Amino acid sequence: MTKVAVMGSGSWGTAFALMCQDAGQRTVLWARRQEVADEINDQHTNADYLPDIELPDGLTATSDPEEALTDAELVVLAVPSIGIGEQLQEWGSAIGDDSTLVSLIKGVDVSSRRFGSEVIADSLGCDPDRVVVVSGPNLAKECAQRLPSATVAASPDATRAERVQEAVMAPYFRVYTNLDKVGVEIGGAVKNVVALAAGIAEGMGFGDNTKAMVITRGLAEMQRLGVALGGKPLTFSGLAGVGDLVATCTSPKSRNRTVGEKLGQGMKLDEIIDQMNMVAEGVKSSRAILDLAERAGVEMPIAEGVVRVVHEDLDPSVMVKELMGRDAKPEIYGMDP
Repeated sequence: MTKVAVMGSGSWGTAFALMCQDAGQRTVLWARRQEVADEINDQHTNADYLPDIELPDGLTATSDPEEALTDAELVVLAVPSIGIGEQLQEWGSAIGDDSTLVSLIKGVDVSSRRFGSEVIADSLGCDPDRVVVVSGPNLAKECAQRLPSATVAASPDATRAERVQEAVMAPYFRVYTNLDKVGVEIGGAVKNVVALAAGIAEGMGFGDNTKAMVITRGLAEMQRLGVALGGKPLTFSGLAGVGDLVATCTSPKSRNRTVGEKLGQGMKLDEIIDQMNMVAEGVKSSRAILDLAERAGVEMPIAEGVVRVVHEDLDPSVMVKELMGRDAKPEIYGMDP
């Protein structure tokens, strides 16, 4: 039995802790607020983030990060990309020297343009290969409902990736390993931006052809950026690429798709964010991802359109007109077919 500390009690952190507990691990969930920890311990629920889900009796929670981290062999970082560096400054010293670090972060640090695993390794001053990235079509509520699903645990250190695989492989949750941490992490971040575009299309009342086009061309943008930054092309055909993209772009449970849908209906971003108690990573990460693409010389017209709608108040109808009016091109360009 492995002790797993899941640092972050939002929807995905709580669902991940539930699965680790179901997989037979001794799991402790860290909650920033004492009342959340008390609810998990006393009522076995986390109603703010996973309403109607009963948590396992053996899953415990604490608001004391040192209590959660003591003797933890796996430390799961389940906090938003914004602020992860500051969180690690507060309690990172309590992490064991050889603990395997697991990043559930699907975003890019806005100020430094670094992916979650890079921020974690830099903040702790540790070997980057200690960080295993977990990403896939993992809508938190469905995972918490114990519906069949799968994910990818990625690290150049195969032993650490296999350690994560063993720790969270529940009867309803398959975990595959992958050495391509770069590609898996890029897929997890870019799909959120594409999901905003898919949501905009939904909100504007467009049909299935439109949504299929957005997903497919979004996948092309994801792969172009991923390969340019060192990812492997095949990774984007797997769970952390097209799999996560399809789930996030088509499900009404997706936060990013929901934000996009409301933008497509004419709502303003501030109004949308005020109604949500969860973070839509694509909103903040979109600028950073577009900046990385520009530095790498990669065209990402969908991502560019999303940035202009989200951050520059461009009318979504103008974005659609500009995307559809782009010069004709071959389907595959910017990489080897």
